[in-house]
Amino acid sequence: MAIVHCQPAGWLLDHLFFINQSGYQLCRAHEDLVGAFSDVPSAAASSDKDPIVAATSVTSTSCRKGSVSEPGAAEKKSREMLKKTHLFREEFFNVFKPHIAADFQKELQQGSSEAGLEEKGSEQQEGAKSGESHSEAAKKKRKRRSSVLNYGERDALEYHLKIRKVISEGTRSLVQEGLKSGFLQASSTKPIYSRTLDTRHSDFSLAELCEMAKQYVFVNETEQRAVCKINEDASVPEQIQLSCVTENVSNDTKLITLMGHKYLFPPKSSFLLSDISCMQPLLNYNKKFDVIVIDPPWENKSVKRSNRYSYLPPWQIKQIPVPALAAPECLVVTWVTNRQKHLHFVKDELYPHWAVHGVVEWYWVKITRSGEFVFPLESSHKKPYEILVLGRIQGSTDMPLRSGDEALPIPDHKLIVSVPSTLHSHKPPLTEILKEYTRPDVECLELFARNLQPGWTSWGNEVIKFQHMDYFTEEQYKK
Repeated sequence: MAIVHCQPAGWLLDHLFFINQSGYQLCRAHEDLVGAFSDVPSAAASSDKDPIVAATSVTSTSCRKGSVSEPGAAEKKSREMLKKTHLFREEFFNVFKPHIAADFQKELQQGSSEAGLEEKGSEQQEGAKSGESHSEAAKKKRKRRSSVLNYGERDALEYHLKIRKVISEGTRSLVQEGLKSGFLQASSTKPIYSRTLDTRHSDFSLAELCEMAKQYVFVNETEQRAVCKINEDASVPEQIQLSCVTENVSNDTKLITLMGHKYLFPPKSSFLLSDISCMQPLLNYNKKFDVIVIDPPWENKSVKRSNRYSYLPPWQIKQIPVPALAAPECLVVTWVTNRQKHLHFVKDELYPHWAVHGVVEWYWVKITRSGEFVFPLESSHKKPYEILVLGRIQGSTDMPLRSGDEALPIPDHKLIVSVPSTLHSHKPPLTEILKEYTRPDVECLELFARNLQPGWTSWGNEVIKFQHMDYFTEEQYKK
């Protein structure tokens, strides 16, 4: 299981194990049957054809009976043997040392103290010259210092002081268990290492496909399908339609090709590649979800400067049709950055707008493989934790709860402790954690997703970003 240890404080997770237990196995026999993949037609070249255009091709990796032709016993045995497993690259989780060492943070604090002593000496000199007493000069200096922090910074500091004990004590307890079991290794001297991938072309392809998809939706709504299913026994390239949800209903991983790039499509999962202006296919999917996890692209100065990804202002986030997608008492989980402005918006505006009640806060604490915080807990630069805000949609009258379906109340101030991925915005899995607070066999949806999960529906304009083959490594063929 991805949950390494569970305590009253929270959970210690193995993010990498969760990804690799998804079963990314491909069958060599079927992969070798497929030749060249079809190219993606441009929007201009497709204008005179069916508006719902095949933008991708799919290679089925099923090794089951009923594929291309009925194989003999020897061929069946051969196909069963020729499977290869794809594993997410371990180096993306090789965080052995803090990003900012605690010693360095102490030096910064010491430097501030020394600067303070120098300032104190200058205050005394200035006070002597002006005839002021030392206490009067100190009062003026304290007043100037108190005005250094703006409102947002003071708000963030007050919030941190309220939760620091919960973070510190809970993390220490979970880390101790991780060290005892050997999951964490104390005093690791290995350096931080992350493999740099050039995925610019892949990202561009996803953005281009997203723009193409918007041109096809609603062109011929009467003929539009709500879902494109990839069947269990499919063995030849099939079409994926950008204008509807694509669903892998099989128990096998599929290999799909978009704009010349290969992506792994886990079993029993579905996705829609689009942006917020084109969510209607998700509403047409005719599913109500019991769990909705949201990771909005929050607006901030860093994102604006780096142009790393597009962001949404709060008013657009409020337009996401979460109530229309939610089943009664749906569990809603929203990732929030450490900006108090965003936290207040979710709790005071967004959740009331969506009729979410019973709101609590959890914390994702990021540690190294030796159990240290990736940033010092008292760092003024960055905090080693992120916030999750959880609540439930108030029950709908059109779909009443069945008797005995009431879910457990959600506890407050729980910790999710894990070694983070070095990939930007690669969040830890919540599937196993949330099971305790949901009914069996629930429908789960992730909004603004960047990867796929078995049993989940995922939506976003980069929804299969981390399913790209470059993020995986191949094991040897094995029986």
